[in-house]
Amino acid sequence: LDVSATGRYVRMYGLTRATAYGYSLWEFAVNTTGGGDGGGDLPGGGDLGPNVKVFDPSMSSASIQSTLDTIFGQQESNQFGSQRYALLFKPGTYSGLNAQIGFYTSIAGLGQSPDNVTINGDITVDAGWFNGNATQNFWRSAENLAVVPVNGTDRWAVAQAAPFRRIHVRGGLNLAPNGYGWASGGYIADSKIDGTVGPYSQQQWFTRDSTIGGWTNAVWNMVFSGVVGAPAQSFPNPPYTTLATSPVTREKPYLYVDSGGAYRVFVPSLRTNSSGVSWANGATPGTSIPLTQFYVAKPSDSAATLNQALGQGLNLLFTPGIYHLNQTLNVTRADTVVLGLGYATLIPDNGVVAMNVADVDGVKIAGLLFDAGTVNSPVLLRVGPDGASASHAGNPTSIQDVFFRIGGAGPGSATTSVVVNSDNTIIDHIWAWRADHGAGVGWNTNPADTGLIVNGDNVTAYGLFVEHYRKYEVIWNGQGGKTIFFQNELPYDPPNQASWMNGSTRGYAAYKVADSVTSHEAWGMGSYCNFSTDPSIVAERGFEAPNRSGVRFHDLLTVSLGGVGTIAHVINDTGGAAQGTATVPVNVVSYP
Repeated sequence: LDVSATGRYVRMYGLTRATAYGYSLWEFAVNTTGGGDGGGDLPGGGDLGPNVKVFDPSMSSASIQSTLDTIFGQQESNQFGSQRYALLFKPGTYSGLNAQIGFYTSIAGLGQSPDNVTINGDITVDAGWFNGNATQNFWRSAENLAVVPVNGTDRWAVAQAAPFRRIHVRGGLNLAPNGYGWASGGYIADSKIDGTVGPYSQQQWFTRDSTIGGWTNAVWNMVFSGVVGAPAQSFPNPPYTTLATSPVTREKPYLYVDSGGAYRVFVPSLRTNSSGVSWANGATPGTSIPLTQFYVAKPSDSAATLNQALGQGLNLLFTPGIYHLNQTLNVTRADTVVLGLGYATLIPDNGVVAMNVADVDGVKIAGLLFDAGTVNSPVLLRVGPDGASASHAGNPTSIQDVFFRIGGAGPGSATTSVVVNSDNTIIDHIWAWRADHGAGVGWNTNPADTGLIVNGDNVTAYGLFVEHYRKYEVIWNGQGGKTIFFQNELPYDPPNQASWMNGSTRGYAAYKVADSVTSHEAWGMGSYCNFSTDPSIVAERGFEAPNRSGVRFHDLLTVSLGGVGTIAHVINDTGGAAQGTATVPVNVVSYP
């Protein structure tokens, strides 16, 4: 209902009662134009700010390389710094480049399809800064371009929170650092690797809806969902978990430039039972949104301004930087896109919830880092209010490349990182991390109970990384849930066994399916322990679930890292103890 009027409030009168008891109000929203503060509407569109570097083929390779090198020099070891960057390449061909990607740096093409941007050169992540150990190569990304590696193989030696999306590697891909040191990642989606992928020392990896020319080996846990060319199911020897298709997917929204040079955001369509890349037969199906329908946020913007933009019906594009929020961001409109560039980071102040999403269709949250503030927040991201019950099967909300951090850059506290109440939500690559190193780290310095709580029904999670929380890492209360790939480390730092008890049970499982759940299925699940403060600590089990036929697990493993602590059972009372210095997984192929 369009109304041309001014006023201070809206009064609604009911005309007909549906029952004898009163009126039912399902949903009511007022979208205003012309702000009551006298400032008018916020504008859509605008520039992308100083930390987005945009390159075009007319620039010399030397000048582009100089910019790349300067940013990498700053970001190579800048694990907990405040700088954030996005490196964006307009359509065309670039030659002679080696884009080394450090912390909080995203490299992406601005074409509508990956092959619209070709880099003859390398996009490189290595671990020289950490003496050849790649296990801390976090928070960086590559998206939406083609790369032709100089020596035939590109190197992408990463750990958590480092997605490799919509990339066409016209050659091979090496996931290990130079020297094949420690590596424990990672995530690939919607990508085509013409040659062979070599994980080598990578202990676990998840690949979804891609096409590969081959895969060389497996260490503990390699999971493939909808991957053309993936090795056959063979867990635990070798430990390949392979699903022919992915149940329900939607690829991540991405920024691009149209034929007229204007920025737009493309939102890919929902797919069911998918395999291979979304761009195999031409442009990815979906919807294009002009940048003028986005509020282009800058770190100086207040939470009130961001909420005003949302209230106007604008989407949000966060440019790189750190955003302090003194009030909750409320996403209430169906199909809202909230997209971050260059690891835009949201920090809630004064214990507020950073973001609430209403129980509406098709919200897309992507490319953000939620960093807990010093005052405890009950939740960092809440998707759907408590008790949400509407079906969103035809147009689910999606959470993609959204990461959560408690401590590390400094003390932080949040009881739960993300709560998903809305049915049918798609979780596609999150890393929820209670920091085990950095500043502000300690059992009582960066407290956090649980990484993820799922209350909604028919929620699907791909590439679920949750680590070091003090109680259950994941609690799944909803019916019909599915998880494809889970990677976990239990907390390193319980002071002693007495301080880490769940009633009379030793410790907390990494992944808890509630006793009330009658349908749940999970594939490729790993949990590891390293109780470095007190190696005598025992976790009773890695996984805990009701013992019934509708709750099924495939390809589970637990590992004691160097024998520092014990996990007594894999799932419930099934599976032997993970212990001893050999660091050998204990596997369970199926349960029950």
